[in-house]
Amino acid sequence: MAIVEERIKKNLEDLALFTSTPGNGTTRLPFTPEARGAVEYLRKELRDAGMTVREDAAGNIIGRYPGSRPDAPVLMIASHFDSVKNGGNFDGIAGVIAGIELVRHFREEGIVLQHPIEIVGTNDEEGLRFGTGYFGTRAMAGEIGIPYLRSMKDMDGISIHDAMLAYGLDPQGISTAERDLAGEIAAFIEIHIEQGPVLYNTGVEIGLVEGIVGLKRFRVTVQGQADHAGTTPMDMRIDAMDCAAKVIAKISDWAVDAGGNAVATVGSLEVFPNAINIVAEKVIFSVDIRSIDETAIISICERIKKELAVTCRAKGASFSVEETLNVLPVRLDERILSQFEKSSRELGYSSLRMISGAGHDTLPMATKLPSALLFVPSRKGRSHCQEEWTDYGDLVKAIEVLSAMLKTNDY
Repeated sequence: MAIVEERIKKNLEDLALFTSTPGNGTTRLPFTPEARGAVEYLRKELRDAGMTVREDAAGNIIGRYPGSRPDAPVLMIASHFDSVKNGGNFDGIAGVIAGIELVRHFREEGIVLQHPIEIVGTNDEEGLRFGTGYFGTRAMAGEIGIPYLRSMKDMDGISIHDAMLAYGLDPQGISTAERDLAGEIAAFIEIHIEQGPVLYNTGVEIGLVEGIVGLKRFRVTVQGQADHAGTTPMDMRIDAMDCAAKVIAKISDWAVDAGGNAVATVGSLEVFPNAINIVAEKVIFSVDIRSIDETAIISICERIKKELAVTCRAKGASFSVEETLNVLPVRLDERILSQFEKSSRELGYSSLRMISGAGHDTLPMATKLPSALLFVPSRKGRSHCQEEWTDYGDLVKAIEVLSAMLKTNDY
């Protein structure tokens, strides 16, 4: 039996209903009722596809399809089930459904590889709620501990620790999510929408990702002094907003200067007390820096910190910088990449080698074990918005490429 496009379509349309913003895009943040609903839906689909299913201590949902050698390391096919606010219906979750459809196809065709296959829906890849990222994969890598769970909080002051408790997970057991990556997993593979315009504009069907940019995120707090907006002279103010704005205004230029296709974004800003007639006492803003060149990331960070020091000193303010995520740029596995390239060619699909400007779960995993990432086109390059769209037929093509590669290159 062939890979069934209609099943993929139904799954993704069903999962789009698990959102806290119905009619206004997909909002499925980690450790929320919407995330729980999506996980339970995936649990049923994984079981129906013939897999044994478990949820680990980090909230990753994992389905296992047996191989002919039960003791062999698994082939992990994964992507995430969380979303951004008011996002689309394909980012992350399309890769999970693609993995499930692959196993359905194998089961219907009676295909059993030597290695077991694990289909994983990872938790909190986006990092939107807590300002972090790659929570599920980092937990598998043993990088998440109790102090981290207690220290990272959302805008309502809820820690990951407390959010996990409310969600039905035991944060004290987070260490049990750790995997022996080198021993247990033969390869990590992800199918993902491109989230950019290259494939769509060129008409190329499959993106073969050679490398993924590094990513550093941090939260800056500028501390000033609240005063009356009308009676406090300009030269007597310790205005946190004035200090923050002077630095923020320069960050995009520093990204351009750094080269290496670097990008830098200030996407979140909090002002206290946030009143029209009060000089700002405190400002908290986020910084997200990405580049395939690690030195470019370091350069931008250093310039931000230096400018904060100069600006705050001049105004009598103070500042602090809290790093929330730091992942190095990676090059993906050339052997797997070449196998995908060969399978694409044999199936008659056009392909293009490219660099990913977005992180994806493949990024932290690629530092630990052989990893690969396949892109499918995003209509007009749109993503992280309601207009995000990928043709279901393009997902079928990626699954066919993955299927062909696995059947001819059993690990």
